Amino acid sequence: MEGLGRHILAEVYGCDFDILNDLDRIREILVSAALSAGAEVREKAFHRFSPQGVSGVVVISESHIAIHTWPEYGYAAVDVFTCGDHVDPWVAMNKIFKDFGAKSVTASEVKRGVFQKPLACAD
Repeated sequence: MEGLGRHILAEVYGCDFDILNDLDRIREILVSAALSAGAEVREKAFHRFSPQGVSGVVVISESHIAIHTWPEYGYAAVDVFTCGDHVDPWVAMNKIFKDFGAKSVTASEVKRGVFQKPLACAD
């Protein structure tokens, strides 16, 4: 891995309204995804909005997994950020896609903490 971490940003479409509006189920899915990737879960914070939608974060020793849902559109914005080499964020993200029953997904990975070597100056 180059850099300190890997951050996956995903647009998740075609999900079931009832899953995206169920705080307990979303928390269960995100914690399960973290554990399946080998991450160590530290904290969980979630909120259900009225009339619908859930936002939440699972803090892991390696960074975090976060979500914001719009059940009325079958859409979720999900990000998985892991530091170090022993947790693969794609393992967690793919489990989330599967458990949500997503019909389509667009995801990209960003390397975080990539330090540039200083340019050498000619004397």
